[in-house]
Amino acid sequence: MKMNIPKILEILTQFKELCQRKGWETSEWYDWIKANGDYHNFLWTKTVHTSSFKRIASNKRCIVRKGLSYQVVEPSYTAWLLSEPFPETLIKAITDDADLTSRIAVYDLSLMTDSTNQCAKQNRTDSQVFRDFESFLTNELGVSFRPIPIASETDVTTDDCTIAEIS
Repeated sequence: MKMNIPKILEILTQFKELCQRKGWETSEWYDWIKANGDYHNFLWTKTVHTSSFKRIASNKRCIVRKGLSYQVVEPSYTAWLLSEPFPETLIKAITDDADLTSRIAVYDLSLMTDSTNQCAKQNRTDSQVFRDFESFLTNELGVSFRPIPIASETDVTTDDCTIAEIS
C-alpha cells in the first residue's frame, strides 16, 4: 500500500501519544507539539506548489486551541510531510535559505509502501521533536532514511568542469 493521507494521520496520532508520555503538550485537533517552550508544527498534504510553500513558510503561524478559544503562535520548527515526492524546486527553495533550513524539515513519505519502508528526508534543524519523530519511524515502523537529493549537490561536480585553452 502506498502512503496516503489517512496513514500519515495515523502515524502522527501514534507519535503524539508518545510525546504525551514524555510530558510534551500536544493537540487533539491540530498537529503540533510543544516541547521545551517551542512549538513544533507538522503540516501534511499530498503535494505542495513551491509558491504556496513559500507563502506558508513565511507566514510562520500555528493555531493553538486553549479551551474554547484559539491562539495564534509562531512555531519554532515546521515539518512538512508529503505523500508524493517533493518538487525539486521546493527542496532548493529550502536549502538556498539559511532561515528555512534551520527551522523546516521535509519528509517525503511517498516511498513508504508495504514492500519498501523508506523515507527521504531533509532535516537540518536542531528540533528534538523531529529527531524523536525520526526515531519513532525507525523503531516503531522500521523506516530507513535517505537524504532528499538536491540537483545542485548531485548534478554538478568538479569532474564535469573543463578549462578551455586560450591560444
